[in-house]
Amino acid sequence: MTSHSQSQRHEFSVTNSELLVDAPIVALRRDSVTMPGGGSAHREIVEHFGAVAVVAVDSQNRIALVEQYRHSVGRRLWELPAGLLDVAGDSELTTAKRELVEEAGLKAQDWSLLLDLVTSPGFAEEAVRVFMATRLSEVERPPAEDEEADMGFTWMHIEDAREAVMSGRIVNSIAVAGILSAADVLSGQSKTRPIDTPFEVRPTHMAKRRQRQGVQPDMKKIGQ
Repeated sequence: MTSHSQSQRHEFSVTNSELLVDAPIVALRRDSVTMPGGGSAHREIVEHFGAVAVVAVDSQNRIALVEQYRHSVGRRLWELPAGLLDVAGDSELTTAKRELVEEAGLKAQDWSLLLDLVTSPGFAEEAVRVFMATRLSEVERPPAEDEEADMGFTWMHIEDAREAVMSGRIVNSIAVAGILSAADVLSGQSKTRPIDTPFEVRPTHMAKRRQRQGVQPDMKKIGQ
């Protein structure tokens, strides 16, 4: 495999940007980007707030999973408790703690960073920070709305969850990454990272634009 030196690498720059769609939880923009050789090309990008997810592990090495209807695929999927970074000023950890209560009815005493991932870098900004949470206790879930009102819940041993990933029963990409990395950590093959590790791939375009427009604290509430 050949590699280019830093001085030889093309610097991709945006010469024009146009907002095509602005919806509550996503937006679509078209950028004109300079290409190697002197030309330029259009790239359509789905903007996103970013999200967090939680691998909550109990004393028996079981993880909390939720089942939620996803209209994009027309079926219910087993997933990790998760949520959007859609409240202005909230950190990733604050959001993760709130989502764990709202979706799983759990609180955790110990938190660590499991991994960061970019879900669809070919066309979307979405990036997700996945935490590991341990020393759990049950709390009351607040009332749910929309799809979450129909959300299922189960505990699954980490090895059973790993097998469910490999057999195709768990296909949500965030859950797949979180389960496999958590299995590595729990088996002693890998380690988590500190929760204050910078979230360098967290998307900012839509959040900054909404805040400039005064759409806060809930940045989804456009046109209200």
